[in-house]
Amino acid sequence: MKQQKLRIMTVDANFAKSMRITWGTQHASIQGEDLQLVLDQTSGSAAQTKIPFLFGSIESKIKLVPNNSAGTVTAYYLSSTGSAHDEIDFEFLGNVSGEPYIVHTNIYTQGNGSREQQFYLWFDPTADFHNYTIHWNPSQVVWFIDSIPIRVFSNYENEGIAYPNKQGMKVYTSLWNADNWATRGGLVKTNWTNAPFIARLNHFRARACKWNGPISINNCASNNVPSNWWASPIYKQLSYAQMGQLNWVRSNYMIYDYCKDTKRFNGQLPPECFKTQF
Repeated sequence: MKQQKLRIMTVDANFAKSMRITWGTQHASIQGEDLQLVLDQTSGSAAQTKIPFLFGSIESKIKLVPNNSAGTVTAYYLSSTGSAHDEIDFEFLGNVSGEPYIVHTNIYTQGNGSREQQFYLWFDPTADFHNYTIHWNPSQVVWFIDSIPIRVFSNYENEGIAYPNKQGMKVYTSLWNADNWATRGGLVKTNWTNAPFIARLNHFRARACKWNGPISINNCASNNVPSNWWASPIYKQLSYAQMGQLNWVRSNYMIYDYCKDTKRFNGQLPPECFKTQF
């Protein structure tokens, strides 16, 4: 009987089938595989998936706002709803022409965030499309860029550290004006003479478990269900080669790690900072 209740849904559809525009409908657009987000002085724009997920791999190719993108933020993230929400973030903080984008990552568990890690990129993210993937399973969350892992958040729930494994999350993407903080802490403002600002996304794939309410907490985590590929032991930790890639990124391109910001936390770093994450 239990097997009959399983509704493991793998979504492998384009933007038009998977997402809907929720903000800026007057200038954002979805056409098949392509989503275009637009920001001008009237508004930004946003889209979200029609259904939530619990565990799997969420990916999209993104071409960020070119030239002077200072003050703008392109966001691509998973989130549940409510004050005790879970969230897994990619945010891309714009900059003046010639200066690098900052990749801002964060994870919220039960409404608590403040787990930021930031990176520069090893390529120009405005020149072409690049793949940004959030891989999320019962063991760990991994942020990938072009199949290279840049960050890991491991499950230490059995030691009292919250982990996002009990709330379905939709996928969201948006382009908005955040010039009060996005570029150099808000010192550089959006130059509206460069508007409209356009971010382009394509090849959205959610190879993930559809959230069907509380029953999904166990169903989507089970490694006894063949379609739950993300629960396979092979995905419990990074491979040796992936560890090498992760260390390369973190040694050369990481610019902020909350776990090293003792001043911010008055010397009381969050407990996960003392755990092995990868």
